[in-house]
Amino acid sequence: MANLELIENDYLPLRDVVFQTLRNAILKGELKPGERLMEMKLASKLGVSRTPIREAIRMLEQEGLAVTIPRRGAQVAKMTEKDMDAVYDIRRCLERLTVEYTSGKMDVGQIAQLRYAQKVFEEAVAEGDNVEIEKKDWEFHSVIFNATGNTRLVSIMNTLQEQLSRYRWAYLQHNTKLQKLIEEHRQIVDALEKGSFEESIAATMAHLDSQEAIIKEVIKKGV
Repeated sequence: MANLELIENDYLPLRDVVFQTLRNAILKGELKPGERLMEMKLASKLGVSRTPIREAIRMLEQEGLAVTIPRRGAQVAKMTEKDMDAVYDIRRCLERLTVEYTSGKMDVGQIAQLRYAQKVFEEAVAEGDNVEIEKKDWEFHSVIFNATGNTRLVSIMNTLQEQLSRYRWAYLQHNTKLQKLIEEHRQIVDALEKGSFEESIAATMAHLDSQEAIIKEVIKKGV
């Protein structure tokens, strides 16, 4: 089991602190797919009681990061193509809806905000910190979601982000062509600025195609 250290946060309940600690360990691959999440060992490593561990594991199960196997207990969930396809099918539908809302309707200020988010993302790529890259990548897409003005859509996308995180992390860890990712973002921005629905859809779907192809390779290799 990984040498876990509790992510301290005085503003969160202990169960949430434990949850974030375990979640980060799973996303980073420190806790491997299929690895058992034994309450007593985790409690000992993190210096907490079993109650917040048990509650955190339930939260991980809700996010699809852990599963409970009869007579074996909880373990880190394995990534499968079937699960990934299910999540990305939903994302594709929501991304298409987002483009329908935003294509030809983003004002100068919103486009400027999107270009700034792209600049910050490129700076994160240059730094090479995957945690920041993942964060700035989602912030880039969030600018587009927020531009729809549809608060329900934004809320659903933010919830979906929790399901996407593991796959996005795997994508970033094993993507050796981040410059291509930068170019995909630029094409999305250019298409939205131009106001072309067809080009915006094409750029967005190409971006998702690229992600899915790399993630499927990661899953097949069992990395």
